[in-house]
Amino acid sequence: MNVALYRAGSDRWAMTERGRAALTQTPDRLSIGPSSMRWSGESLEINIDEWTAPLPSRVRGTVTLKPQAIAERAYVLDADGHHHWRPIAPRARVEARFDGGALAWSGDGYFDCNWGSEPLEHAFRNWHWSRAHAASGAQIHYHVTPRAGGERSLSVQFDQNGVASPISTPPSASLSPPFWGVARSARGDDVRLVRTLEDAPFYARSHLTATIDGAEADIMHESLSLDRFRHPIVRAMLPFRMPRIA
Repeated sequence: MNVALYRAGSDRWAMTERGRAALTQTPDRLSIGPSSMRWSGESLEINIDEWTAPLPSRVRGTVTLKPQAIAERAYVLDADGHHHWRPIAPRARVEARFDGGALAWSGDGYFDCNWGSEPLEHAFRNWHWSRAHAASGAQIHYHVTPRAGGERSLSVQFDQNGVASPISTPPSASLSPPFWGVARSARGDDVRLVRTLEDAPFYARSHLTATIDGAEADIMHESLSLDRFRHPIVRAMLPFRMPRIA
């Protein structure tokens, strides 16, 4: 279970790969090692007990996500229909408490999932994804570059009730590359980089702002280079950030 906490001077990141025996699943619960997710019927309750890497420190806390609406539709990301994305709760309220309540936060959130019948790097060269929290609703942009065929873009807006409507894809705005040089571009008008949250050899996560419907909106953005992810040197580096427990 991947956990990323960002605050000035005290970021923490945990993701431990575990063996099959560490996984248990029921219709309303998913457990991976000591951490778990449970659907109560009204909210997703996440209990986290993990360790950071490469410098070990404990990450313990709870996250409660209450969807404002649930979207039923899943979207196909590739021409062959092998990869899918579903924005389960495009708008949600989130409460998080870590370190016995010493770190606590509540605000607007989002919950989605991806799945596929083959590894991502088999189908795509790269992708750029963003979600904007605007007064008119949540706007999500997906732009993928397949290994075969032309580029594909998907732009959707979700209203307060989770109803999806296709919207025109805004022009692309290039962002300055982070330290590792992953190319990143975002969709929108007057896009500005606030902070690079994750900077890895094949992945960048960023906090952006842009003007949407005449008002400034916060944006979560990610860029993923699957060409880089396939490189043997990058694969060899993964265990230093993602330790493996068989």
